[in-house]
Amino acid sequence: MRQSTCRYDLIKAVMELGFAAVDMNLYLDNNPDDQTAVSTYNSFVSQYAKARCNYEKQYGPLTNFGHAPSNCPWQWVEAPWPWEKEFYM
Repeated sequence: MRQSTCRYDLIKAVMELGFAAVDMNLYLDNNPDDQTAVSTYNSFVSQYAKARCNYEKQYGPLTNFGHAPSNCPWQWVEAPWPWEKEFYM
């Protein structure tokens, strides 16, 4: 159960930080000169990259191209995939 909890915690951090970065991005579309918001956005992006890297080091890639290298054999086909329901339970 501990590995599952750790995996859940890692993916939850990825999702939360990704949401926060998108939310700040939307805010900045309307407030591009808000330096505090730009700093907050950059902080979320940095934290998101670290959280994603931590997850992918332990459990494999979250996307099938462009953001994460793969070991051999090709890891993208290994189950469970990040969006599979049993993953979150």
